[in-house]
Amino acid sequence: MSDYSDDTPEPEPAPAPAPAPAKKKREGKKLSDKQKGDLNKHMAKMKKDGMSASEMKSHRMKMMSRMRKDPKTTARKAHKDIMG
Repeated sequence: MSDYSDDTPEPEPAPAPAPAPAKKKREGKKLSDKQKGDLNKHMAKMKKDGMSASEMKSHRMKMMSRMRKDPKTTARKAHKDIMG
């Protein structure tokens, strides 16, 4: 007959490692009304010049990224930065 109630204490489970500190999400900066207007005018010009829809989407995302990083960046500066 086996006895399941040993007198030996069970080993305690290893303590869980401390959770890593949560990574902070970047604060989303919004474009100002002036920047939005300038970007819309710029994109209308790009469409008129014959840019395809997929190129326009990519270009717009790049422009918005540059303009969000520095609120003083104009559409002209961002375009110049992207295009070379």
